Parts: sequence; C-alpha cells; structure tokens
Amino acid sequence: MRRIFIEQDKCDGCKNCSIACMQAHREGPGTIYDLDLLDPRNEVRHSIVKGGGGYVPLFCRHCAVPECVAACMSGALRKDPKTGHVQYDGDRCGACFMCVMSCPYGNIKPERSGGRRIIKCDFCIDDGEEPNCVKNCPKKAIHVEEVALEEAAV
Repeated sequence: MRRIFIEQDKCDGCKNCSIACMQAHREGPGTIYDLDLLDPRNEVRHSIVKGGGGYVPLFCRHCAVPECVAACMSGALRKDPKTGHVQYDGDRCGACFMCVMSCPYGNIKPERSGGRRIIKCDFCIDDGEEPNCVKNCPKKAIHVEEVALEEAAV
C-alpha cells in the first residue's frame, strides 16, 4: 500500500503542492498560469498550517480503519482493499457531512461551491504513479512510500 509521508522540517510553506493539487482537480483545460485561485471550484484537497516553529502539511492519511468510512451512511466513502486508499463517490453522497465531523485529522471538508459534496485527497488516482503534490514539491518534503498493511495501521 502506498502512503504519503511528510518531512515537516523540509517544508517552507511555498504551497506548490496546493497549486499542483488545484491544477490537477480543476474543471476544464488550462495551466497553473491561468488557474483562478479564488474560484471555489478549484479547491485544494489538503492544508498547510503554520505552527511549531515551521509549516505543517496536513494530508488525508487514508487510515487503516477510517473513521470517515464508518461514519458515511450513504456508502459514498469506501476503502479500496487493493490500494488502501479511501475513495469518494460524489453521486452517492447524501451531504450529511458526518465524514467531515469524524475525521480525526480534519482533512475532509465540504466543498465551497454548492456544498453538496466533500473535498478530500484522492491520491490523484487518475494521474499516474505519484500524486501531483508529491511531484511538485521543490523541497521534496512530501514523498510516497510503499508500506506493509500492518505498518499502515499506525
């Protein structure tokens, strides 16, 4: 199972990962140079907070036993047994936001445009080997590692 790891001491808060995430999930064609950062449809799926003397990138943990999946009454969230990633089906979502309230890391949020769906990391499953945040981190503070299923439970 592949997981995102953060080396917090390397992060300088540049937010290249955020721009890459927004670009990867934007509606329609374009480049980062014409990406409207204020358009609520171009939301980032993680956050970077300042604290503890530096920056702390917060990403979906794709938990071994995800509280969000357990709280989802409609079945819109499910854990893929093959990849270990928590996947979201917006067509099944009932917009109850129980997943938002149950995530211990605060990485699931209601979308700003429309409020009928949630926004969470999808590990850029449609884009290839590595998530765009990882590919675009100039400090290499974000990386992906293969972990055994037992290690993923931590």
